[in-house]
Amino acid sequence: MASAASRFVLSPNNIACNTNSPSSKINNMLMFPTKKNNIINTSRLIIVRAAEEAAAAAAAPETAESPPSPPEAEEAPKPNPPPIGPKRGAKVKIVRKESYWYNGIGSVVAVYQDPKTRYPVVVRFNKVNYANVSTNNYALDEIQELNS
Repeated sequence: MASAASRFVLSPNNIACNTNSPSSKINNMLMFPTKKNNIINTSRLIIVRAAEEAAAAAAAPETAESPPSPPEAEEAPKPNPPPIGPKRGAKVKIVRKESYWYNGIGSVVAVYQDPKTRYPVVVRFNKVNYANVSTNNYALDEIQELNS
């Protein structure tokens, strides 16, 4: 079984490295050659640069004397939008004409609150349809909530 990448090459770490300081960046080079008509195309390169942890820690020194500043994004949380659709357990009448339960009454099992959902209301019925199913999803305009 052939693999997607036929081969890869890791170059030594000393190519294009600045070795003036002990906390210098290390450059690693990966090459994924592709074969076209038995000619290897080496024009695509991926260069990965990694810094040592000591260099990253030295770049951002923390003093124990200064207290941490409070985050600026700490605002009052936004209130949740009002729930859409009927509440769970509410009795609804089905007004979708092609439904098996047209003009039937069922109880709401769940309502998905995502506004992108096409049929967010799950309704359960007492009787089953031809496929022995007792639940179905409906859009908000395909049901009428009953005042009971």
